Amino acid sequence: TKITLPMAFNPQLEQMFDMEAESDEQKEITQRPKGDNKIQYLLTCIGFAVGLGNVWRFPYLCQTYGGGAFLIPYVIALVFEGLPLLHMELAIGQRLRMGSVGVWSSISPYQGGVGVASMLVSFLVGLFYNMILAWILWYFFHSFQSPLPWRDCPINISVNYFWYRETLNITPNTETSGSLQWWLVLCLASAWCIVYICFIRGIETVGKAIYATATFPYLVLTIFLITALTLPGASDGLIYLFTPNVKTLKNPKVWLDAATQIFFSLSLAFGGLIAFSSYNPQKNNCERDALIVGCVNSFTSIYASIPIFAILGFKANENNNNCQNWNILTLTNAFNIGVGNITLENYGEWLNYLNKTDPSEVESLNLKACNLQTFLEEVASGTGLAFILFTEAVIEMPASQVWAVLFFVTLFCLGLSSMFGNLEGVLTPLLDLHIVPPWIPKEAFTGLICLISFAVALIFTLGSGNYWLEIFNSYVGSVPLLIIAFFEIIAVAYVYGINRFNDDIEWMTGRRPNIYWQATWRFISPFMLLVVFVAYVVIEAEKQPTYNAWNPDYVSSLPLADVLHYPEWVFAICVLLSILPVVAIPLVAFYKFMCLLKNYTMNRHNQNPYANEYCHGEL
Repeated sequence: TKITLPMAFNPQLEQMFDMEAESDEQKEITQRPKGDNKIQYLLTCIGFAVGLGNVWRFPYLCQTYGGGAFLIPYVIALVFEGLPLLHMELAIGQRLRMGSVGVWSSISPYQGGVGVASMLVSFLVGLFYNMILAWILWYFFHSFQSPLPWRDCPINISVNYFWYRETLNITPNTETSGSLQWWLVLCLASAWCIVYICFIRGIETVGKAIYATATFPYLVLTIFLITALTLPGASDGLIYLFTPNVKTLKNPKVWLDAATQIFFSLSLAFGGLIAFSSYNPQKNNCERDALIVGCVNSFTSIYASIPIFAILGFKANENNNNCQNWNILTLTNAFNIGVGNITLENYGEWLNYLNKTDPSEVESLNLKACNLQTFLEEVASGTGLAFILFTEAVIEMPASQVWAVLFFVTLFCLGLSSMFGNLEGVLTPLLDLHIVPPWIPKEAFTGLICLISFAVALIFTLGSGNYWLEIFNSYVGSVPLLIIAFFEIIAVAYVYGINRFNDDIEWMTGRRPNIYWQATWRFISPFMLLVVFVAYVVIEAEKQPTYNAWNPDYVSSLPLADVLHYPEWVFAICVLLSILPVVAIPLVAFYKFMCLLKNYTMNRHNQNPYANEYCHGEL
């Protein structure tokens, strides 16, 4: 089979490469490292795609947008945005056998900045992602204590106190930095050491670790599922999850969040999937791989939501019962009713009776508003879901230390397998560019990257570190990825050429992509990415960014918080984090254009065309 190299802007070179393509490709295949088998590769991709966001962000969005109703835009986004981009990244990485920078530079020198942008995003995301692993280690180490340390704290709401004060020692706002928390520094160093040990020899050692990190979470999730379904009130949580509130579909933000969730949960545009697929043999069915990884990722989100909402139902019922018991005690004392006459079962009847006979007295008691639906809606988001809601639920379980250990090991495995992809998205492009001197061992270079990342990530161990982590999470993992993915799909469909890409896939898989892939790559996916990006910018521009700041005056009623506006200098950093990764796209294109212009000018003056050979680097 004739192999055509991707020289989209250099067609005059194709004839010269035709004769050397076969031998060069065979040389590349033998030189490039690879995993042991196909199962290992699939587990690596699944482990990268399935991460902490599947456990806390997806359930939070389901709760926010009416449970089952959110699944409708989610599935639409998966079919028309997620799977096409996933298939494209796996196919182009497998065909060209390079990291993100090498792939997009090969398609066009002017597209080299897309790979640089992916590499920068992977680096920045890896910084705060590993801080979450450090928090998980902190809780894991404390899970062996009896009783669990977050059960008995100085205030009533103990799990909140342990999170905000004992773990984060959080400051009142972003402007108050606080000092480095030594326990978090040690946990962060431990997390980076574990990542380095698992990654020390690249794909060869990652493949061994992935068997545990990608499969163990499913075992524990199943155990949690069985246990959670036996909790009292679990059915209320499941009814809330699967009962759609169709009215929410009229809100455009539902569709926006569904699109971004499926996009980010698949880890598209990070460069890690391209890097992993580049270690594949070229004769591999990448279409089947994309469908498996995409469907397993979405299944995991829904599968993880079932025990989470079962626990939410349990906690909502418990909070509702506590609320009603407080009201019962108040009514019993105020109206001199015999103890035990008012129960949870007849509380509603007694309240209606007393409201009719003595409404002014009932009103003066300032009874709490007890509503199960309200408690179901008060679900924690993000880190709060793991470090507040779950830790509180674990306390109520028998053998709570065992459940705590299992839970935090599961979270660590999910995060660790995703960190492999983030680090791969940084290391593979740098190694493929050959900017690392050959005398530096790969192990030493990997250690250097981990050390630099650890040093930069120390900002997250400050008293204000949680605020900065939320900033990185909100601004690095949103707009940059949308822009990168848009340029990726435009590069493949309209620069590399969709017909050439179809030929490559037919050569690799034995069959040509069907009409679904053709339509999504050419029109639907680029259009959806553009619409999501514009909608995101419009929605964000209409409001001034705010954040939840811990207020020490609320210490008796955590997690109440002050909603504050970012200071101007912090907001400037937020904008910079959104722009910094993607600014490489126009900069590299401009640099290449200037090199082309300079060479053209020199050639017109009959000067040596090789005098400026540095302009033809890897980018």
